[in-house]
Order: sequence, then structure tokens, then C-alpha cells
Amino acid sequence: MSERRVAIAPSILAADFADFGREVRAVEDQGADMIHVDVMDGHFVPNLTFGPQMVKALRPHVKTVMDVHLMIAPVDPYIDAYAEAGADILSAHYEAGPHIHRTLQAIRGHGMKAGLALNPGTPVEVAGPVLDLCDTVLVMTVNPGFGGQSFLESQLEQIRRLRAMIGDRPITIGIDGGVDTRTAPLAAAAGGDMLVAGSAIFKHGSADDPAPYGEAITALREAARP
Repeated sequence: MSERRVAIAPSILAADFADFGREVRAVEDQGADMIHVDVMDGHFVPNLTFGPQMVKALRPHVKTVMDVHLMIAPVDPYIDAYAEAGADILSAHYEAGPHIHRTLQAIRGHGMKAGLALNPGTPVEVAGPVLDLCDTVLVMTVNPGFGGQSFLESQLEQIRRLRAMIGDRPITIGIDGGVDTRTAPLAAAAGGDMLVAGSAIFKHGSADDPAPYGEAITALREAARP
């Protein structure tokens, strides 16, 4: 079995809001594999962030992959808007609508990759019936809604169980929340393929001084290496 390569996805929730375009270009130039965009509605989670117009404005600056994580409810009425905005991957939470199967079908029907996001209180077993509609499963290792929270190590067993459920299917496991050089190896060893990191990357450097972004990305990638 070939070694899984762990991707690093900087979360722009931790970037300089007044300079998103340059921030995106800076982390991509420094080795980011994709850009993670957290969409929050103040209803499904206790915070407000970016709508479709902001995602659309970011799109020309993203040269890798735009990974849009919807922490909103309902999801289905907004799938068209985020597809038009240019999302490459669109992830929805299991609880964010009445029919997750239909939601994942609709995401794929718009030509995007489909992600299923699982909260810390959501059993991974709910993913079983819809795994074949998923390109990725995003395991929350914090409660969604805010950046800068501490990694919930209780989620490591959830990740291991999910990895066993997926088997050899081409489905990635994303890890979102509290990822740093201490927790990255734990998440990767449990089965994570993609690490979302906000403050662990953006607390270093700036768009004017991007080298520390690259150092942070490299440190995470090295920490996650088996």
C-alpha cells in the first residue's frame, strides 16, 4: 500500500480579512495544497463569516483548490450560489438539512466534489449509507463556529473508525480544528488525509512576509509524515 500524502489546507478564517487576495496567493506560493473557506451563518453555528459573493471574489486568487465548508442550515437553497461562486469542494454537515443524501447528490450534480462534515457529537456511522456519494468526509475536531479552539482528542477514535469504514475507496478524510504540530501526527496516524489549519499557519508572517507561512506549512506536513 502506498504512503498516503497528507494535504495542508490553510483556513482563511485566520487570515487578514482586509487582504484576502494576497493572503491566499502567499500561502499557495508557500506550499498550501488548497484553500479552506469557512462559511458560517450565525444560526447553525454561533458566528457569521462569508457569503457567496465573498467566495466569488476570492476565486480568481485561488490557483489550487477552493474547499468551501458550509456551516449553515439549510444548505440546499445555497448550493447553486456556491457552485456559481467557484467552489471546487463543497462540504455540508449531516444535521444541516433533512436529506443529506439529496444534498450530496445536488453538490455532485453541480460538478463539485461533495464533502460530508461530522460534528464531535455526530456518530461516524451516519456516513455509512452515503459514503459512495462522498469525495471527502470532514471530521470536526472542535465544535464548529470559531477558530483557535483546542483539538478534541476524543475524535481520534472517530477518525480511526471512519478510515476502517472507507477501506480502499478514494475518499479523503479531512481534519478540522485545533491542528498544529502536536496534533497533526495524531490526526494523520488515525487516518486523516487533509489537515485544515488556521492560526497554526497565519499567526506566523504576513502577505508582506510570507516565508513563515511556508515554514509553518512544511512543519505541519513533516509532523504528519508517518
